Amino acid sequence: MTKFDKILSNMSNRFICINAFLAITILFLFSCSNSSTNTKKDLDTIFLDSLMSTLSLEDKVGEMTQLTLGMLCDGSGPYTLDEPHTLNEEKLKTAIVDLKIGSILNSGGHSYSSSKWNSLIQGIQAAATQEKTSGIPVLYGVDAIHGATYTSGADLCPQQIGLAATWNTELVRKIAENAARDVYESGIPWNFSPVLDLGLDPRWPRFWETFGEDPLLTSDMGEAMVLGYQEGPYPIAATLKHFYGYGMPLSGKDRTPAWIPERQLREYFLPPFERAINAGAKTIMVNSGELNGIPVHVNKKLLHDLLRVELGFEGVLVTDWEDIKYLVSRHKVAENYRDAVKLAIDAGIDMSMVPTDLEFPGILLDLIKDGEISEARIDESVRRILHLKLELGLFKNPIPKSGAFTSEEVDLKNYTLQAAQESITLLKNEDEALPIDLDRKILVTGPTANSLLALNGGWSGTWQGDDPKYSNSERPNAAEALIQKFGKDHVINFPLEMDFDESDIEKIVFETKLQKPDYAILFLGEMPYTETPGNIEDLELFQNQKDLATALKATGVKIIYVFIEGRPRTFNDIESMADGILMAYLPGDYGGVALSEIISGEVNPTGRLPFTWPKHASSHIPYFRKHTEDIHTDFSLNAFNPQFNFGDGLSYCQASIDSITIDKSSYLIDDTIELTVSVSNKSDCDATEIIQVYISDLFASITPSVERLRHYKKINIGPNETLDFAMRIPLKDLGFIGIDNSYVIESGSFKIRVNTSSKTFDLIK
Repeated sequence: MTKFDKILSNMSNRFICINAFLAITILFLFSCSNSSTNTKKDLDTIFLDSLMSTLSLEDKVGEMTQLTLGMLCDGSGPYTLDEPHTLNEEKLKTAIVDLKIGSILNSGGHSYSSSKWNSLIQGIQAAATQEKTSGIPVLYGVDAIHGATYTSGADLCPQQIGLAATWNTELVRKIAENAARDVYESGIPWNFSPVLDLGLDPRWPRFWETFGEDPLLTSDMGEAMVLGYQEGPYPIAATLKHFYGYGMPLSGKDRTPAWIPERQLREYFLPPFERAINAGAKTIMVNSGELNGIPVHVNKKLLHDLLRVELGFEGVLVTDWEDIKYLVSRHKVAENYRDAVKLAIDAGIDMSMVPTDLEFPGILLDLIKDGEISEARIDESVRRILHLKLELGLFKNPIPKSGAFTSEEVDLKNYTLQAAQESITLLKNEDEALPIDLDRKILVTGPTANSLLALNGGWSGTWQGDDPKYSNSERPNAAEALIQKFGKDHVINFPLEMDFDESDIEKIVFETKLQKPDYAILFLGEMPYTETPGNIEDLELFQNQKDLATALKATGVKIIYVFIEGRPRTFNDIESMADGILMAYLPGDYGGVALSEIISGEVNPTGRLPFTWPKHASSHIPYFRKHTEDIHTDFSLNAFNPQFNFGDGLSYCQASIDSITIDKSSYLIDDTIELTVSVSNKSDCDATEIIQVYISDLFASITPSVERLRHYKKINIGPNETLDFAMRIPLKDLGFIGIDNSYVIESGSFKIRVNTSSKTFDLIK
């Protein structure tokens, strides 16, 4: 029996005592007052008051410290671990027992089985609850951003940009519930997801981690994901990332400065966080960059005044990776680590994701003892952290157990596949080139065709998602799925690497002329990346991919582009060569299967773009542009001319918007617009459409956007049917951030548009 096994066998005594204390507390409350007034909040308060009174300063600063798992394992350093990853007793004692560290995150560099996760976390919790003086369990966190990304065998769903393309919040909530189940099964109660940054600049390497460019769609998707994580059958804590303004750095490169006026911050960037906070999000992670010249980690106006006071956020505020140290080494706002810690804690940070040194708790302890940070300020953060641990049930059950759910409880519906199917977006279909009959011969090539890694992108088994050892290798890549669907005799598979050259293109052209396929399906795009390694200098699609398309076009074969990528690379010079274009985003483990079903016509594509696809590499303007951005060099109003518009998408069975009606021509501020949209399906198959409602404020005290998405509804309509769909839009939702940076609703004239149908109305105060 190992030391950890012995500790585990003795742990029950401590938690019998804790549960006994809770029981006594409940009996005391019921004996002292009317039971109807006793709430869970009362019980939590008494428990936390009692626990806080027992803690030393060392206990408290330990609770505010978070280390990466690599700091606890055998190996020469946190990034160079011995395989298989094993807890090191001496390192564990130093961190958990001596320094009383309260939180651990991350894997040791790659995914584990759920049983391995349980074994590691059991060892950590054993040390925390049995050997650490306070006995407080550790709070474990992980980046499970598109399914349980670090649990081997778990289904990886589309990345957030693909989920947004479904425009289906019910499905996104179900995806989050299933991810929470797999994370819970691994013994992890805290997930660093969802990302609520807006995807406004496709150069930014974390663009694909967003729900796209629109504040309303992002708010709806973010709320659904938070509820799925926190209120499903296996609740875990959600984390809103990254508060805030992180997604639009001026350079387009990760963790570089953003310059965003407060009005724009409040108008576009704040609403998704506000909605998710109101939905009960338990934790928030801070923007790693600097905003308007101030690193967000030291910005008290944002982290306290806005987040705590104005928005009422009561949960835990955690830094991103090593960001307090970066105040010294990158941002240069602190002379040394000690000064950086003081600035960040004063600004409102609760927990420091250190995560690879043991200095932080000692520095924070010295700052308290020297009177530079008050113990009262520390108590605020520690109480929030302990309250989160209490909410997550760690004081009752700190030790995860394998088999947390039974196979009967697993939903038989494959929501991961459904999400991939609903996300894939058909953007061009000349002369009904798609779908392709199964008896046709197809050439499949391109650098993303034969890679499951490409389908998943970053944060998949490993941080960069680029190690095939940690893929769910039983899932077919796109080429394999097409071979399974069409049969190997009908598919010419010509694999390529990203750096393929002219000689490879010549071989493909030769093979095409020799075998005369009916279609060439070119899988274009990018291989996995995230964060700084994904920085680019140019948004243009890679030249060798464009050369491949040009060469194949010259053979006369019909060409289908399938983009597997995390951001819209520009390709205007070869767009006209394509007979069909599909955007697959990063569709996950079942992306290959979903693509084969859509290309063959088994599934009707229904995805719609959650961003504006630029035509030119330096012209990435969102749809909610201002009117001056429409002015062309010849002074016509057609300067805004993207490759594809926000909300674009075609289907094989396409419904049409015939007309719209509204119940009034003028409204008062407390009224609600009753909108009716008439939709018809003139085909012989079922159609799915997304009714997108855009409203324009025709004049205002702040220059209005050309239009804003104010409502949407995903609908199904049967063959040869015409149906009316009713929607309600409160007039209070049509305001904006005004001159004094507060929300205002102004009277005036408005236009409501659905597809090409529009109506005007007045708002009267």
